Amino acid sequence: MNDEKVRGRVQAPEERITNFKEVELGYNDEEALKEANRCLQCPNPRCVKGCPVNIAIPEFIKGIKEGDLKRAYEVITRSSSLPAVCGRVCPQEKQCEAMCVKGIKGDAISIGSLERYVADQAILNNYASTTNVHKNGKRVAVVGSGPAGLTCAGDLAKNGYDVTIYEVLHKAGGVLTYGIPEFRLPKSIVQKEVDSLKKLGVEIKTDVPVGNAITIPELQDEYDAVFVGSGAGLPKFMGIPGEDANGVFSANEILTRINLMGAYQDSSKTPIKRVKKAYIIGGGNVAMDAVRSLKRLGIETHLMYRRSEEELPARKMEVGHAKEEGIIFDLLTNPVRILTNENNDVVGMEVVNMILGEPGEDGRRSVTQDDNSLHTVDCDMVVMALGTSPNHEALKESNMVLTERGLIKTEEEKTKTSLDNVYAGGDAVTGAATVILAMEAGKKAAKEIMESLS
Repeated sequence: MNDEKVRGRVQAPEERITNFKEVELGYNDEEALKEANRCLQCPNPRCVKGCPVNIAIPEFIKGIKEGDLKRAYEVITRSSSLPAVCGRVCPQEKQCEAMCVKGIKGDAISIGSLERYVADQAILNNYASTTNVHKNGKRVAVVGSGPAGLTCAGDLAKNGYDVTIYEVLHKAGGVLTYGIPEFRLPKSIVQKEVDSLKKLGVEIKTDVPVGNAITIPELQDEYDAVFVGSGAGLPKFMGIPGEDANGVFSANEILTRINLMGAYQDSSKTPIKRVKKAYIIGGGNVAMDAVRSLKRLGIETHLMYRRSEEELPARKMEVGHAKEEGIIFDLLTNPVRILTNENNDVVGMEVVNMILGEPGEDGRRSVTQDDNSLHTVDCDMVVMALGTSPNHEALKESNMVLTERGLIKTEEEKTKTSLDNVYAGGDAVTGAATVILAMEAGKKAAKEIMESLS
């Protein structure tokens, strides 16, 4: 058995920094079969335990080995409503692949790449999930069309429920549409996943701001149950002097304008100004998405993070891609003031060096400021990528109970909220997290709703 995984093809760095086309090109038939043949088909597969939505991983990989891709797709979609999305953006290296037996002495099976391959082949060959389901007469409203909402809707629809999704934006997909760049997750792929839900009978109403156009109490009156997957789209800032300057943005705004409004195109009604130098503050996947997006606009881009590379929370693959693309990493550094000119335009930052300490209870090393290291850097744009918190506009007039952190409070180990027949999951409950964890919450909520309504 080969212990080295098959490396997928990628766009060359010098090419991809000039476009927004997908960086990872995915497996071809030969590569997928070669990688699938590395799977040991463990009788007690640890990888399944590492998957938040419990995909029968050896079973779908067996389908690839046997050349039965339709069967492989059916296995995946029993557990996941968004396989083409998860195959691209799910952090498999920390989940299913981290549990793979092959990874003990060599490379783990590239489960994510194989999932993507199967999903892409399903789209190419127009495989369809089961649509011939018996309707049970029960109606469920879903607030938000992000990964939690789409997953909940998909599982309910497959079991005969009439589901209507309410989305505030003009396109469905939530963070999949407005937050993740085209070069990591093509919007055509998101649309295909959304279309597959529509084929199951899910109705999606866009441009409907729940909390204003319609309230949760009104949804309670109209539907048998309600699921709230409104996400966490409210950006956080540092609270340092100068943050109100022209040229300071949240990563959310940059990514939304690029992904949803086409701001990377010169013909856009809201183009992003092509400045000379931009600093993105943060070290997570959103920071990496923002810095790599701005690089593609011809801007000299720096990622400033207060810890070292070892502590970067972003996926290692994305960090590697960023380095290949010429992103400059300013590590162990943190801004304390944004400098402006007489027109309140950004002209630079005052920054300090940081010193790492010992790991805390959460395992992360503490960090302190070196007060003698104050210095200045020049720039014309600063982008804050420091995480997000929920915007509870959708909860207006509902009196839903929140936690001390301002998150939706649910029953212990459940998705049930303080309101009758109202459930919630995803970032609105946990705070900003991964796509797959939001999907896990949507799947859990669908199960609880079905148990309650049956």
